[in-house]
Amino acid sequence: MAFAIGFAGVLDLLTKRFIVTSFHPFERRVIIPGTLDLTYVQNQYGATGLFGDRPALLIALAAAVIAFLAYVLRDTVRRSALAQIGFGLVVGGAIGNVVDRFIHHFVVDFIAPRGFYVFNVGDACISIGIALVVVAGFRPAPGVATLRR
Repeated sequence: MAFAIGFAGVLDLLTKRFIVTSFHPFERRVIIPGTLDLTYVQNQYGATGLFGDRPALLIALAAAVIAFLAYVLRDTVRRSALAQIGFGLVVGGAIGNVVDRFIHHFVVDFIAPRGFYVFNVGDACISIGIALVVVAGFRPAPGVATLRR
């Protein structure tokens, strides 16, 4: 789990650093015409614009959500390597976004698929991590007998 946290957090912060030093705010560069752009956005809001531009509230909310998930998922994470990786990606992605809020008072977003929200590597790690934890939650625990027909 520690590796996943470090991987997600470091990759998120490195890619954001690249964008901040290589782009001007709102600058767009086409990566795949009609499909994917890189666009530097300074996102002062929470996910999809929720909770306004209150960095302290957003940081506290991120910490509360991580603590809640750690409590609720403790058994799944304890028994499943897949859940450990997933939860690590969630925590690492959240840490990257919290670090942005401390440093910039906004989150650097830059991955811009056409027709979708602009997001960052940390957001992608959070989404992938949640999917991995959900998949792990549906798998039987080791040593638990399953009914077969």
